[in-house]
Amino acid sequence: MSLRERLGAELFQKVAGPDGPRQRERVHGSPGPRWFDAGSPITRVHGDASMFVGGIRAIMLQSLHPAAMQGVADHSGYRGDMWGRLAQVSTYIAMTTFGAEKDALAVIRAVQRAHESVTGTMPDGTPYAASDPHLLGWVHAAEIDSFLVAHDRFGHEPLVGAERDEYVAQTAHVAALLGVQDPPTTEAGLRGTLASYQPELAGTPAARDAIRFLVWHPDLPLAARPAYLSLVGAAVSLTPASARRELGLPHPPVLDVTLDRTVGRALGKVSTGAIRWAMAPGHAHARALQEAAQA
Repeated sequence: MSLRERLGAELFQKVAGPDGPRQRERVHGSPGPRWFDAGSPITRVHGDASMFVGGIRAIMLQSLHPAAMQGVADHSGYRGDMWGRLAQVSTYIAMTTFGAEKDALAVIRAVQRAHESVTGTMPDGTPYAASDPHLLGWVHAAEIDSFLVAHDRFGHEPLVGAERDEYVAQTAHVAALLGVQDPPTTEAGLRGTLASYQPELAGTPAARDAIRFLVWHPDLPLAARPAYLSLVGAAVSLTPASARRELGLPHPPVLDVTLDRTVGRALGKVSTGAIRWAMAPGHAHARALQEAAQA
């Protein structure tokens, strides 16, 4: 393998898990109709290296809902298996974006079954459930907003005009099947949805602890941590000031430099450019699988 192929394979294994190659064959190589055409907005956003930055920003925003964060704190294994959790999420996004309809529906049902056991009680005695449509609505809105914002800044081919509403509408198709009630279908609707949740958001101690862990304990070799921190810095530079304050970001002060949007942009451009270069052979393989499946 060339250096490029080796780096790409290592990156892919980190985000997709040890079962990543088999899942890629299933996602892109299984025959059958897909929900979204190749080259449509959702495939461009979700297949781009900017997702690395968008994913980190999404976690930061999602943690601001106390009920969502409580569910993570009570049930998630992020401390012991941070990358395993990431692999589950990345497989879900890949399957529902690029996979055959039957496989996309199967992974949605699997997530719904997993959500059934994620229930509990907030510190004030209020019950919560991961399957709550209102809670799912926040997780969805924070996620696609983060993917869109990161793609605007660092994507290879940013969405313009009607493509932006099309992206939101495409993600709404998946969200509705998962259990979100009336997900936004336009960018303006997405902005309204995010605003409607603002009174519920707060940086709880659990949220601040989780984000500190995300930043400073990524379970990576020391040589890889500067590159990871550059992705974190780019994500922080895209995070609203109010969210940064609630989460205690930047923290510790070494991340203060990311408050400068110019530096944050540079960090993200370099990091996503390197990821895009390294993973190009894997993306070419995925395209070949797609073409063979649809032949």
